[in-house]
Amino acid sequence: MPPCWCESRKKSELPRAAPHPGKRRPSLQRRLRHLSGRMVQVKRICCIGAGYVGGPTCSVIAQMCPGLMVTVVDVNEDRIRAWNSDSLPIFEPGLQEVVESCRGVNLFFSTDIDSAIQDADLVFISVNTPTKTFGIGKGRAADLKYIEACARRIADVSTGCKIVVEKSTVPVRAAESIRRIFNANTKSTLSFQVLSNPEFLAEGTAISDLKNPDRVLIGGDESPEGQCAIEALRDIYEHWVPKDKIITTNTWSSELSKLAANAFLAQRISSINSISALCEVTGADVEEVAHAIGTDQRIGSRFLKASVGFGGSCFQKDVLNLVYLCEALNLPEVARYWQQVIEINDYQRQRFSSRIIGCLFNTVTDKKIALLGFAFKKNTGDTRESSSIYISRYLMDEGARLHIYDPKVKKGQIIQDLSQPTLSHGDDTQRVSQLVTIATDPYSACENAHAIVICTEWDMFKELDYERIYKAMLKPAFIFDGRRILDSLHDQLQHIGFQVETIGKRVSQRIPFTGSNEISKPEQLLPSKKLKQ
Repeated sequence: MPPCWCESRKKSELPRAAPHPGKRRPSLQRRLRHLSGRMVQVKRICCIGAGYVGGPTCSVIAQMCPGLMVTVVDVNEDRIRAWNSDSLPIFEPGLQEVVESCRGVNLFFSTDIDSAIQDADLVFISVNTPTKTFGIGKGRAADLKYIEACARRIADVSTGCKIVVEKSTVPVRAAESIRRIFNANTKSTLSFQVLSNPEFLAEGTAISDLKNPDRVLIGGDESPEGQCAIEALRDIYEHWVPKDKIITTNTWSSELSKLAANAFLAQRISSINSISALCEVTGADVEEVAHAIGTDQRIGSRFLKASVGFGGSCFQKDVLNLVYLCEALNLPEVARYWQQVIEINDYQRQRFSSRIIGCLFNTVTDKKIALLGFAFKKNTGDTRESSSIYISRYLMDEGARLHIYDPKVKKGQIIQDLSQPTLSHGDDTQRVSQLVTIATDPYSACENAHAIVICTEWDMFKELDYERIYKAMLKPAFIFDGRRILDSLHDQLQHIGFQVETIGKRVSQRIPFTGSNEISKPEQLLPSKKLKQ
């Protein structure tokens, strides 16, 4: 190997600077001078992929490590142009301020991918790893074509020594695939070390999560070279992350930990959603049940919020990836266990949609329905795998006319999501344009509507003038609260005249209508349609 990698030394022998209370740790370059072995000195970072992971992550690294030069690259020119403008391509609280504090100083966004790779000492791979839509593993396995393309490009244009870091969510042993590509394409003057450094960000709180993480996980080879690479990445994070929150493992443990973490979180949501169905039949309140069990320290209260189901780019994809992994390794019982997490999530969406149809006298054909919220959660503009997409499709299949409002999701994104082939079931873009109207404010969305459906927990929906909305709606006027954000307003809404339906609770009604007990029975749900993947 080139002499830039540290010589064979145990990690315990690598000297580390003593902590200085109230002072910044010595720079990575200064600390490396104390090593008798030589290793890559990280002065420049390249991140391939300017999406929800790469953009915020590298922006925070640039802000917290002013001595590093950070370049984020992407093939999408429009996205890079947006990162260099005052209108960033993604919405995340606090992101604008972070970017503006270091953009043009030590943070750069570019489409010149090859130059950024050549100049970098460390390269993050933060590209998309979608679920395969065809072939072996269709609908479950991760499609690694973008990861492979990155690895081949890095190998083709690199010189010297590089640390390559998986930041994207990948299946177990993906690093081995990257390493094999490097080994088959490297020159005698070229050396790579591959690390796994999965992200654990929650959209809506990503900047806070990056600056105050629960943990930073770094996985790498147990060889001396691998440990030196881990040390180099650890030193970057130690600029702001306490040492005891940085966990190092082997590569495979790091990759599996990311899948397992998301699977456990998704499991908790599906668990409480399954209880919400029981609550609606028995008369219990799922919020009270969640509070009661959440006070048990062994369980805890987080991720026990019943809703219309989980969404986002990671949960479903990672659980399906875990299912496929278990099937491939001949663990069918484990695969079926995790598959049920997805089944319950689909069931919750269908159940809520059926409840809407049942309450509206078993038909929504040509009825205007106001759908408030399209992002998969508040404080983000991300719509990937949003429950709003599925609920919209179910209602459109019944002929409903949807008027959709979301404060952060653009019209083009909504139309694109509802028109994508994996969800269209034969409907084309023209049919979507006939049934879907994008409203510019919630009041116009609700005017002359038969019902309001709340799909995203935006705070602004708690503060609307519901008396004004009720007067402009057709009667009886219904509110379907899929996020339990109007609990404190139930009495007020009923006094106004609304018929209120919510997740996991019976709400006593002022006038009779189709009962929720009947429509929540499994045999009366919408037919379960297997989505084309």
